[in-house]
Amino acid sequence: MTLDDLGPRILILGPSNSGKSTLAEAIARARGLEAVHLDQLHHLPGTDWVQRPPEEFARLHEEAVAGERWVMDGNYSRLLPSRLARATGAIRIELPTAVSLYRYARRSWFERGRVGGLDGGRDSVKWVMIHHIAVTTRLNRKRNRLAFEGFDLPKIRLATPAALDAFYRANGLTRV
Repeated sequence: MTLDDLGPRILILGPSNSGKSTLAEAIARARGLEAVHLDQLHHLPGTDWVQRPPEEFARLHEEAVAGERWVMDGNYSRLLPSRLARATGAIRIELPTAVSLYRYARRSWFERGRVGGLDGGRDSVKWVMIHHIAVTTRLNRKRNRLAFEGFDLPKIRLATPAALDAFYRANGLTRV
């Protein structure tokens, strides 16, 4: 299965800090799709990840999903059914927990203006996020993988950093 098989509305799912936003931007540039980063819809710009009211996030989410050509990264399981109803393909990134923790620390300490970050916001290392990556996400991996396998649409699973790199190369994608 190739990127071309996924159509004009692509979901990218996976654990926090696995590279979903970077991949979404690369696909958007290569295929002329709108990149939608759900974290940016879920959180207020110019903050340290302060959440929007749930009804506002749901409205922004539904507006984005209604578009004709997008690549959308993020999980937000409670709103996944409407995304799945419109999606034409899906990608799941499953990098090891240690890689996600490393990427979280690196982006919080060294990266400014990163892909998928909040406009005017600044990332910082937080215990709640470390716990989310190291415990919550790790415990949910099997359930999320099984759910992904049940999606009735074209899909690609990238289970290692090498598989992710190979996907970039095979599809002529470049990271920002």
